[in-house]
Amino acid sequence: MAVIVVVGAQWGDEGKGKATDILGGKVDYVVKPNGGNNAGHTVVVGGEKYELKLLPAGVLSENATPVLGNGVVVNLQALFEEIDGLEARGANASRLKISANAHVVAPYHQVLDRVQERFLGKRAIGTTGRGIGPTYADKVSRVGIRMQDIFDESILRQKVESALAVKNQILVKMYNRKAIDPNEIVDYFLSYADRLEPMVIEAELELNKALAEGKSVLMEGGQATMLDVDHGTYPFVTSSNPTAGGACVGSGIGPTKITSSLGIIKAYTTRVGAGPFPTELFDKWGEFLQTTGGEVGVNTGRKRRCGWYDSVVARYASRVNGFTDLFVTKLDVLTGIGEIPICVAYDVDGKRFDEMPVNQSDFHHATPIYETMPAWDEDITGCTSFDELPAKARDYIHRLEELSDCRVSYIGVGPKRTQTIEIHDVMAS
Repeated sequence: MAVIVVVGAQWGDEGKGKATDILGGKVDYVVKPNGGNNAGHTVVVGGEKYELKLLPAGVLSENATPVLGNGVVVNLQALFEEIDGLEARGANASRLKISANAHVVAPYHQVLDRVQERFLGKRAIGTTGRGIGPTYADKVSRVGIRMQDIFDESILRQKVESALAVKNQILVKMYNRKAIDPNEIVDYFLSYADRLEPMVIEAELELNKALAEGKSVLMEGGQATMLDVDHGTYPFVTSSNPTAGGACVGSGIGPTKITSSLGIIKAYTTRVGAGPFPTELFDKWGEFLQTTGGEVGVNTGRKRRCGWYDSVVARYASRVNGFTDLFVTKLDVLTGIGEIPICVAYDVDGKRFDEMPVNQSDFHHATPIYETMPAWDEDITGCTSFDELPAKARDYIHRLEELSDCRVSYIGVGPKRTQTIEIHDVMAS
C-alpha cells in the first residue's frame, strides 16, 4: 500500500500534471481532492499535448482509476466538454469516478463570481470567474448542492429555490442584475443526470477498501500551497486547501495512511493573478523566463508573473506539507543564463527574515536577499540520470535541497514524460 500526495509548493503551475502522469502509471487510483476547473495541467504523452482543466492528470493513465474527490467542486458542463474532448482524441475517460459528496458549480455561482469581481474594482482578487469561490462559500454556508442531489429532483429543487431566494435579492438589489429562474437551474442539472449516474460513487469507501487490499493511491492536489485559503497569501488565495492536509479532507483518506508527500516546485517561481510575489521580475529576465518557460496559464490564457527561486517559500511549503521529497521542474529553462539568483531570505525595512513573515504587510513589502550560482551552458534536455547533468546543474540542485529543507527526488529537464530524472522512487519510500 502506498498513498502519495502531490502538492504544488509555490503559487501553482509548477508541473503537477507531469508528476501525476508519471506516477499515475504506478498506482491503482489517482484522486483529485480539491479545486475545480479554475486550474489546469499540461501533460505531454506520446508527443501529444493534453491540457486538462477539471479532470485529474491520472485520467491519461492506462491503468489507474481517476477519481474526483468530495473536496472538488464540479462544473458539469466543463466536465463533459473535457471528457468529450479527450475521447475525440482517442483517450479513455470511461473509468472516471466522482464522489457523491462533491459539490457542483451552478450557473448562478459563475454569475456571482464575475459581478463581485467587477464590483471590487482595484481590490479584486483576480479569480478566474468560474464560480469556484461562491460554490465553496455555499458549501461552508450549508446551502450547497452536492452530486447526489441531482438524482433526487425534489431535493434538488428545494435546494436551488432556497439558494436563489437570497442570491436573487443580491443580484437584483445590489448588482442591478436580472433574477435567475430556479426552474432553469434545476433543468440544467437534471440534463446531466443520466450520464452522471454511472460515475457517481461513495468514493471514500471505495478508496479505503482499495487501500485495505494493498492497492496504491496518488492524490493530485490542485493549485498550490501559497494559494491555500489558510496557509497561503490570503486573501489572494483559492477557496480550498490545496495542501497535504487538505488532500486528506478532500478524499476521505486519513492522514496516517499517507506514505509520501511530494512537493512540485519550479527551478524558478511563477504566479498568476494578484497578490504579493517577492522575487517577481520586471526586467529582461522576467520576460526570458515567461517566454522560454512558456509561462501561460493552461486554463485562463493569462501570462504568469515570473521570478527567481524563492527558498523562503520552499521551506515554508516543506514545513506546512511535511514534504518527504521534491520534484524540481523546468530546470532546462535556466540553461545558459550566466548566473542564477536564489532568494535565501527577505529584507523588510532593514530587518532580515529567514522564514516567512507572519505579518501579511511585511510579506507584501519584502525585498529578496539573493545569493547567486553559476548556470550551465550544456543542453540538459536529453539527460536521463543525475550524474549526466553538468556539474553546475548538480550544484544548483544540491543548493536547492539545502535551502528548501527537503531532498530532491525528481528533476524535469523538458516537457515530455520521458524528460524526467528519477533520483529516488517515492513509491518505494
